[in-house]
Amino acid sequence: MFPALVPLQSLVGGVLGFVTVVLLVMVIALVYSSVVIIRPYQKGAYTVLGTYRGILDQGIHFIYPFVSDVTRFDMRTQTLDVPRQEAITRDNSPVTADAVVYIKVMDPKKAFLEVDNYERAVSNLAQTTLRAVLGDMELDDTLNKRQEINARIRKELDEPTDEWGVRVESVEVREVNPSKEVQQAMEQQTSAERRRRAMILEAQGERRSAVETAQGDKQSNIIRAQGEKQSQILEAQGDAISTVLRAKSAESMGERAIIDKGMETLSEIGQGESTTFILPQELTSLVGRYGKHLSGSDVKQNGHVLEGLDFDEEAREMLGLDDIEEILGQIDQQAEVDVEAMEQEAQKIKRGQDAGVDDADEVIEEMDAQIDQGDEGSDAGN
Repeated sequence: MFPALVPLQSLVGGVLGFVTVVLLVMVIALVYSSVVIIRPYQKGAYTVLGTYRGILDQGIHFIYPFVSDVTRFDMRTQTLDVPRQEAITRDNSPVTADAVVYIKVMDPKKAFLEVDNYERAVSNLAQTTLRAVLGDMELDDTLNKRQEINARIRKELDEPTDEWGVRVESVEVREVNPSKEVQQAMEQQTSAERRRRAMILEAQGERRSAVETAQGDKQSNIIRAQGEKQSQILEAQGDAISTVLRAKSAESMGERAIIDKGMETLSEIGQGESTTFILPQELTSLVGRYGKHLSGSDVKQNGHVLEGLDFDEEAREMLGLDDIEEILGQIDQQAEVDVEAMEQEAQKIKRGQDAGVDDADEVIEEMDAQIDQGDEGSDAGN
């Protein structure tokens, strides 16, 4: 009888152990389902038996077990990747584009009650808005006006997302790509435009070089002609002065020869046998001139002034001896050519820094005016 009780006790012990384990599991499940932990960046929508009870903030919250539900919302800025979309622009050019939308939950109650899945809803709305905005623009605008596209998409998303308790913080279109055929045509157009610009720049450079070279040659020729003309003027005036000086020297030498010949005649007369001599007046003047050569001044005898070595007034006026100093001064003044300025200008032309060369006619007129002034001065002196 007693041996039969041992299996019964073992069976009862096993059942009690199982019940204990079940109760322990139920207690753990009850505690787990009645405690909710909300993180600092989250908020939770709390419902009991399908009834909305409110929003749970961060921390530990005790709720009704098994009949309550908490939906957590991330309150940080979230990034939604908008898939690549195909669109037809206003000028019938196919393009593809994708974007990134940055959103933030502002009202978790609306995000819980007004929309099923706010992330999916915002993503789908961004896709349709992107296609609509691209379709309302021309191809060139879609490629160049990226900021305008972003602003228009954000504006279109603001109103519906406000009803969902979500704020669209920013929209960034990452890429807008036309079709391969359009890309090839654009590349050909860009290449042709660049070749055209290169040809224009090259032609302009050659034209500028030719103009600069012609202006430099013109300025060089003007300066060289001015120098040659000035040289010819100086040479002619030098020849005139040389002629005057040679004439004066020849006159002096001729008069000296006459005096010497007269003195020889006087010497021959003195050697004759006669003691009476008749001297003509010309011989008396000859003796006076001899005295001038000896003493450097005129000799005055018997109240008469002997003729000097100078030319008479008519000869001096004809030869222009009285104006020699004035002529020499004018020649020196005209000969003062600004060599340094000419060298600087020549160097400037050589370096290509002569931005604006004076007109050749103006330069020639200035040269002629200067030469005419020099000629008037010479005529006044003569």
